[in-house]
Amino acid sequence: MIVAVKRNKKQKIIKIVSLLILICMFGGYYYYTSKTFAEQQQKELEAKQALKIEEDKQENNKKEIEKAILVEIEKAVDLVGQENIKHVKIIENKVVIVCELNTNLDALMVRYGVMAFVKKTLNEIIIAVDIDFILKSKLNAK
Repeated sequence: MIVAVKRNKKQKIIKIVSLLILICMFGGYYYYTSKTFAEQQQKELEAKQALKIEEDKQENNKKEIEKAILVEIEKAVDLVGQENIKHVKIIENKVVIVCELNTNLDALMVRYGVMAFVKKTLNEIIIAVDIDFILKSKLNAK
């Protein structure tokens, strides 16, 4: 017995169309994912650039503050006199200047007033000036 199966042209067309639709779906998905990935990369790049700019600003601010403190210390040393200074240290948030006992502190007292803490010992004079006071005076000057 011979069995004959009729093949229809419609079935071939349906298979070809479904295959084309499947290829279009994969292509659309690939395009969508690549586009979202590119947007995500762009956002990450912008965030990194913003973070780097912020870090640069903070670094410049730190350098500016350090420079202001050092300039103020130089001025204080010049007011007292280089030959009378034994030590200059920054301890926590204070600038500590150690001078000889016979040092004239009038110029320093005029500049800092009561913000300069002065302690006279048997061997030396210790002057402590708050760094916050120095920075506030510099910020007000600018």
